[in-house]
Amino acid sequence: MHRHDDFREFVIARQQALMRTAYLLTGDAHLAEDLLQSVLVKVAGQWSKLTGGGNPEAYTRKALVNQYISWRRRPRPEVPRAELPERGASYDDAALQRIVLRQALDKLPPRQRAVIVLRFWEDLTEAQTAEALGCAPGTVKSQSHHALARLRTHAPELAYLLNDTEIKEVAR
Repeated sequence: MHRHDDFREFVIARQQALMRTAYLLTGDAHLAEDLLQSVLVKVAGQWSKLTGGGNPEAYTRKALVNQYISWRRRPRPEVPRAELPERGASYDDAALQRIVLRQALDKLPPRQRAVIVLRFWEDLTEAQTAEALGCAPGTVKSQSHHALARLRTHAPELAYLLNDTEIKEVAR
């Protein structure tokens, strides 16, 4: 067995879930790929420590969030974003809700966006989210509360959906 086989197996098994998290954090498929790739390079360097008693998935998720927040602190050129489709376009209500929700997510600060992604898309508990973000569970609660309030402001047409259970349904 090659010394990197277990890392390769981890990546193959968790790649889709990690890519989804990266995409939801960045809001852009190409940036998500870059984010995940840069984090996996770092994880590979720590792999022997992680397999010796750590939690590789939790470590990788936390590294994704930390790298994303670090990237958001750097000034970058504005990336063009897709606008809502014309009224004549044929989209079902669920697709339009997802588009509006993702555009509203783009307007959240990095920590609040990370809390929403981890709590509602990744379905982590408050304790797991706090561990991933390196903060107290109370901080997760308050960040979640503020983020949901901000989402309601940025997407008032979805305000009726933006609670703990219904946001999960729109996200899918």
